[in-house]
Amino acid sequence: MEERRRDWSEVERTLSDAELREQTSRCMNCGQPFCHAYGCPLGNLVPDQNRAVAQGDWRRAYALLSANSDFPEFTSRICPALCEASCVHGLDEESVMVRQSEKRIVETAFENGWVVPRPPERENGKSVAVIGAGPAGLSAAVTLRRRGWSVTVYERRANVGGLLRYGIPCFKLDKALIDRRRAILEAEGIRFVTGVEVGRDVSAEWLAKRNDAVVVAIGTPAARDLRIPGRELRGVHLALELLEGQNRFLTGEIDAPPIDAGGRDVLVIGGGDTGSDCVGTAIRHGARSVTQIEIMPKPPDERDASTPWPLWPYMLRTSSSHKEGCVRRWNLNSLRFVGEGSVSGVEVETVEWEFSPEGRPLKFRSMPGTKEVVKADLVLLAMGFTGVPADNPIVSQLALAQTPRTALVTDAARNIYCVGDCASGASLVVRAIASGKSIPLV
Repeated sequence: MEERRRDWSEVERTLSDAELREQTSRCMNCGQPFCHAYGCPLGNLVPDQNRAVAQGDWRRAYALLSANSDFPEFTSRICPALCEASCVHGLDEESVMVRQSEKRIVETAFENGWVVPRPPERENGKSVAVIGAGPAGLSAAVTLRRRGWSVTVYERRANVGGLLRYGIPCFKLDKALIDRRRAILEAEGIRFVTGVEVGRDVSAEWLAKRNDAVVVAIGTPAARDLRIPGRELRGVHLALELLEGQNRFLTGEIDAPPIDAGGRDVLVIGGGDTGSDCVGTAIRHGARSVTQIEIMPKPPDERDASTPWPLWPYMLRTSSSHKEGCVRRWNLNSLRFVGEGSVSGVEVETVEWEFSPEGRPLKFRSMPGTKEVVKADLVLLAMGFTGVPADNPIVSQLALAQTPRTALVTDAARNIYCVGDCASGASLVVRAIASGKSIPLV
């Protein structure tokens, strides 16, 4: 464990062929495979590929997996495995390890040279500009390229991948995997223009006039901030300031990470995956202590009755980062940042939640006499994202409508399609990929 805390390589071990054959042999001939029809947003052929793995037919397993999934090397590492949550085995025992099976299938395919470029059989003479090279944009690019479109992807950052590259830590997803996939996409004829911000460096309206279609896949760029007294103190940062800076350093884009948690008392506000990623990063920096707090109540250890199978279960989840050393606390509302010039702590207060008849938290009230200061000289805000700001130049230049929650609305009449988080709100990578595949352009 101590060695792992200092290492930026992928944490998760890949199961051996023998282990996976034993695991996938548990996959049943379900009358209704919920993993495929209900769980997986991509509709992966889970029972069929599991059967192929159990039989040792890895080439067939890859053919089945790649029929619906264009980036299984990504989803097999960072997807929370919605398929496993809806596995019939999950009713009375452990679900089949579908994600691990997917990971071994795709890596076996790469090792054997089965993953090759798949350019279109013929060009259709049409061009499309994809704005954003995150998972939704990459998925849309692949989908349209294979239909014969000439595809150019514009990305404001120095390299492609979106949050795959600049948000998810290297210990969860090796960035060399993104480079490996980019090379394949370029061989298929997809053109990438990086370091160019559409809306500022080049007009989105100009791209729309120059192309037959535009795909907007800009994610949810606005992180949720915590505007409480003391926010201006040094040492209070949005989570992506830490995560993006660390990834840029590890991949050679910058000479040093902009935030160093080494020797510091770190407080992460927000109990989701981004917060967990901050925990693992701070530990690898050598933080003196790491605490993660959440305003929501602590989830139950087992699947809650409010989310019966095959729903995604409401329950406590403990990541590999948490296991490396982290104090986790729930029911804490942050009131103010404490300090003079630099942050030295956060004043919090315990809250009590009111629950629905189904057992889900509805609203909270403060508990008198429970205020305390949590010591911290580095605070990381990991509370999710709020959507696309109305003043985003792409919105005005393309005259896009927005929902009340600021999601972008597709305008099919003008061949402008919005996909991924910018269209649905912040969600999972697998859903972003599925959204990119859903574009009806032919």
